[in-house]
Amino acid sequence: MLDLASIINSASTSELKLILAGVEKRLAEQGDMTPVRPSGSASLSVPEGTKHLTGDELNMATDAFGSWCSEAKTPMQSRSRNRLWIAFLLIRYGAVRLGEVLALDDQKDFKTARNEVVVRGGHARRVLLPEPVMQKISRLLNSPMFYSMRGHVLALDQGYLRRKFYERARACGLSGSLFNPRVIRHSRAIELLHGGVPLQVVQSFMGQQNLTLAANYLEFSGESAQRIVQQYINRESKMKTSARNAFTGKITKIAHDGLLVEVELTTVAGLQIVSVITEESFTSLHLAEGSVVTATVKAPWVILTEHEDGLKTSARNKLSGTISDVKSSEIACEVVVTLADGSNVCALVTRESVEQLHLAPGKKIIAMFKAFSVILNVE
Repeated sequence: MLDLASIINSASTSELKLILAGVEKRLAEQGDMTPVRPSGSASLSVPEGTKHLTGDELNMATDAFGSWCSEAKTPMQSRSRNRLWIAFLLIRYGAVRLGEVLALDDQKDFKTARNEVVVRGGHARRVLLPEPVMQKISRLLNSPMFYSMRGHVLALDQGYLRRKFYERARACGLSGSLFNPRVIRHSRAIELLHGGVPLQVVQSFMGQQNLTLAANYLEFSGESAQRIVQQYINRESKMKTSARNAFTGKITKIAHDGLLVEVELTTVAGLQIVSVITEESFTSLHLAEGSVVTATVKAPWVILTEHEDGLKTSARNKLSGTISDVKSSEIACEVVVTLADGSNVCALVTRESVEQLHLAPGKKIIAMFKAFSVILNVE
């Protein structure tokens, strides 16, 4: 089976255009006239009734599962629980299918130095894990409890694993129907999307490969997709920042004036974000057209306006969307704006501004921020 990169590399431009035209025709026949274009989380089709865990629920379940393992009272019990713990971590952070987990050779398929797990079979791929997670798995696999089992640590019975997952769900107050490998894997995909990883990259990361995805993903090679996932994984593992808004994509334009550099970033969803940085920063980051970077903007730097007709502003970045959530406190209000591609922009404004602009879910709004407010990050 061809992987995503192979499909893209083997198809000519005319072939890819034909694929795109075919997808658009199919959508038109179904009554959906929305043009097919690179898109982000909005393209994730979650059928009504599909179950998934929120980020908070995933973290709660992870903590509860880890505590359960540490409470083992005998060496045999500890070994049994930690085999399940490793399987859970692979599904929770690597979105690895249950069958793929049980087929892993713990001696050959874990590349600790690169924080990678080699998944074999029909959806062969390299799965990146957050460094702390890989280190935890490595320490467990190399502990004395598994000396006699190396190579077969994950050869678990599916029924037994599912039963234990169900028990863990009840213990931490979750529905057993939510705490199963499929739902956890799907929830990880949603978590990655919320973290700014484009849908097509997430699908590649999860081993979901088909030709339609190639048509939606023309601007990113397999190598770039790997780098985007790596950036998110690195941020998740190490980066601590108060910036609520993150946009990952490729640099498509660079302009120098001798002192400052204007960098234009285009996301896979087609959003264009402009950042202005110093020449020194530009050089130290080794930026160039085609580089994959992440632009972050703090919520207090985002300005909200109802319309821009006649509005004069120095803000270079203007993103239209619809308010999806407003959270109020005694200090300020957090306003979440959902853009056309499904990604979110968070603004932190005063309660007075919320009242004056009548900000509420469903209201059309424009989120703006200055180019000087955009911070570029390169992993």
